[in-house]
Amino acid sequence: MTGTSDPQGRRPPASPRRFEISSTALAVMAGLLILSLMASGTALWMVLSNRSTAASTSPAATSATDAAECNAVTIADTVLPSVVTIHLTSSSGQSSNGTGSFIDEKGNILTNDHVIAAAANGATMTVLRSDGVQSPAQLVGRVPRLDPAVIRTDPDKDTVIGTGTSSTLNVGQSVVALGAPLGLSGSVTRGIISALGRQMPLPDASGELSAYLSDVIQTDAAINPGNSGGPLVDCDGRLIGVNTAIATVPTAEGASGGGSVGLGFAIPVDTAMAVAKEVLRTGSFTPGSLGISVVPLDESSAASAHGLYVNAVTANGAAARAGLKVGDVITEFDGQKARSFEDLVIATVRKRAGDVIKVSYTRNGQSPTVAVRLT
Repeated sequence: MTGTSDPQGRRPPASPRRFEISSTALAVMAGLLILSLMASGTALWMVLSNRSTAASTSPAATSATDAAECNAVTIADTVLPSVVTIHLTSSSGQSSNGTGSFIDEKGNILTNDHVIAAAANGATMTVLRSDGVQSPAQLVGRVPRLDPAVIRTDPDKDTVIGTGTSSTLNVGQSVVALGAPLGLSGSVTRGIISALGRQMPLPDASGELSAYLSDVIQTDAAINPGNSGGPLVDCDGRLIGVNTAIATVPTAEGASGGGSVGLGFAIPVDTAMAVAKEVLRTGSFTPGSLGISVVPLDESSAASAHGLYVNAVTANGAAARAGLKVGDVITEFDGQKARSFEDLVIATVRKRAGDVIKVSYTRNGQSPTVAVRLT
């Protein structure tokens, strides 16, 4: 992999995924970003939308300790024993590293799929505990579409990370990120939640949509390559997110812009743990499907035009059973406007087969709403 080794000569990090913000994107709230994959250096375009960023107003969202200031010393002492550095080495000798957290006493570790993806292709994997003990690890299950993964190592009286919730977070509340940026194990940084509800499609090196991060937490706590898969915790040391991506500013020549500029992104813990629990139970996680193919309408054709044109319906699929047909124009999913393919992904990405989505659409001048039970 490309990248610079840290001064201690450890393996170069493979994560988190790094985004370069163009000068145009800096001028707008929801701009086009360039995704730079450390594995190849390939520049890809992606869109970062800005949906549902309102802060929670729940009084339970902020812990008592957060009212003053996060005590990073106490948090580090409490949480670091549950954090590991993950090292991978391919058959060709290529190496990378990321971070993970123990989520139970059986040696199961929550991380990002893009951290351990090489293990699915035969790379060897080891984890380094906070006490310096290194041990082999095996892949339990991965969910590339959402980016969480679970690996397992030999249990050794490890500390299990405390789990919070991402449903009651507030913009502005203090957080702490822990991990191994640039291979520097046991690193701790502090910041705040900068925004909530970010929606982030992640292309792979070929430009195809490889994952979709839904309702992502944005933080200014310093996160750099190698932090991916590591915990973002609240002021009580409880896991609230899994650090996954950063944004960087490119150089004048358009080259990769380096490390953190204060824009980091984490998968909400409610999503990550729901996926992890299903992976541990069954070995996999498959989001529910609507069973349709859509294309966005050209909004320039009419001032009021918006929606997703249904150009294919899977026979006996969820949408077909609910009465949707080719030619319908979907306008809303669960009350949220439907304007792009990403809106369809967002509507289904955190739901399972059997869950219900309310779909509003237009047909022959009528605008019905139907309940679609995912398959």
